[in-house]
Amino acid sequence: MRVLGIEGTAWCASAALYDSETDSVVIESDAYAPESGGIHPREAAEHMRSAIPAVIETILDETEDEIDVAGQRSAGRQASPVDAVAFSRGPGLGPCLRIVASAARALAQTLDVPLVGVNHMVAHLEIGRHQSGFDAPVCLNASGANAHVLAYRNGRYRVLGETMDTGVGNALDKFTRHVGWSHPGGPKVEAHAKDGEYVDLPYVVKGMDFSFSGIMSAAKDEYDAGTPVEDVCRGLEETIFAMLGEVSERALSLTGRDELVLGGGVAQNDRLREMLAAMCEQRGADFYAPEPRFLRDNAGMIAVLGEKMARAGDTLEIEDSAIDSNFRPDDVPVTWRDPEPPARPDSDVLQGAEATVRFENDHVLKARLPKGYRHGALDARLRRDRTVLEARLTSDARRHGVPTPLVWDVDVPEATLVLQRVGDHDLRDALTESRVRDVGRHLATIHGAGFVHGDPTTRNVRVTSEASPNERAGSEAARELSGDGRTFLIDFGLGYHTDDVEDYAMDCHVFEQSLAGTADDADRLAAAFEDAYAAAGDASVVDQLRAIEGRGRYQ
Repeated sequence: MRVLGIEGTAWCASAALYDSETDSVVIESDAYAPESGGIHPREAAEHMRSAIPAVIETILDETEDEIDVAGQRSAGRQASPVDAVAFSRGPGLGPCLRIVASAARALAQTLDVPLVGVNHMVAHLEIGRHQSGFDAPVCLNASGANAHVLAYRNGRYRVLGETMDTGVGNALDKFTRHVGWSHPGGPKVEAHAKDGEYVDLPYVVKGMDFSFSGIMSAAKDEYDAGTPVEDVCRGLEETIFAMLGEVSERALSLTGRDELVLGGGVAQNDRLREMLAAMCEQRGADFYAPEPRFLRDNAGMIAVLGEKMARAGDTLEIEDSAIDSNFRPDDVPVTWRDPEPPARPDSDVLQGAEATVRFENDHVLKARLPKGYRHGALDARLRRDRTVLEARLTSDARRHGVPTPLVWDVDVPEATLVLQRVGDHDLRDALTESRVRDVGRHLATIHGAGFVHGDPTTRNVRVTSEASPNERAGSEAARELSGDGRTFLIDFGLGYHTDDVEDYAMDCHVFEQSLAGTADDADRLAAAFEDAYAAAGDASVVDQLRAIEGRGRYQ
């Protein structure tokens, strides 16, 4: 099958031809480069209006030449040089997307072939999965306007974590505009960072979500204070990419996967690729990043995914082909691949995202081993601080009636803990509505006490297989108050004290994202979680959770 793909979400007008028989892709692109500042939507649209017809014509001319050479006209290919037309339907800049969609509709109608609407971010992921041959990888998107980590489950890509404010490329651009450098800023940060010394900057990870606003402000302040720009760039790279590496490792741990695919324009950065490869090697996972032409915005990935969708019958009628500038990857029904996730192996040694955990009789030895992909100073600070926080907040939660392990020993210099062994399974592997309700009550309790868990995923909740005699003797509410419950919160290393409702709502958001990535009936379980939380705590937190989801920052 031959598919012509058209891309134009923001700055790059691109067309491509994908031939599935030879697995070959020809790409023609014309990128918009602003004279100063960032991308201006009107200027980008003007560029798209003139460039899209030209790149399509170039690809069609090459396609016609190939058909002539192969003698395919006489074999019945006279009607059309392609079998389908695919276009980037979103997310992106509305004016640019509308131009691309109009061109794709006109071309599909002229050639009398099916029309396929492709999610730009899913295409970034699928080109990596296609080229790597991976079965069910976790996928990290690091692009200009987006940054999120996803995994496939039950017919959709589930967003396990994402930026709380801006895309990673846009974050770097904000710093480079402050310095006075032209767009795009990412390559300039990379070039200057090679000559710089590490500068400590804010590091913000909440579960598998992350934020770049604080680090950008701090980087600007460092530069304004006279810190060499090369040093600030080095600090930016080491910190931002370590955050992306950590959330990727957390996603691998949560899902039990051992394959990671990287996508997006920022993925061209050598340091980011190096760090992710080192992280995967350390935990025994496979890593793949496509060649650069498939990382920047391009029509090749649109054509490749378009072919898979067309072959699955996932096509559009012209009247139903409207663009969606906020088209989320988890809104896309995935029709072209096997829905089953891989099985998870059992072991007495668990390799989490942060630490290696060894079960020994009635206790657990938890060691935060050095992470080779992180800068040494940053790694030492995170390991030390998180070990201290975990010990303190685990005990604080227990004092407030939340079932947690007893902390028997803490070695801060070695970043190790000895904890009571609790539960028989991670909640991830034994999800029930009653246990999810337990989590809702537990989080409401610690929020009422003035702190958050920070990473309440289904891997950081332990459950017992059967109720103890004490549990069976009393009501559910009574056993929770007694601290003898079957549902235990563990791993408070990302927790902190706060009285901000937004922070409490983010805790809930992290838990619900982990449900989406591990549960077959995530919506029903999330509703039960919220019901239990509101009954036990501050109902306004659930309102704030709705505000977070509807704010538009998670695009």
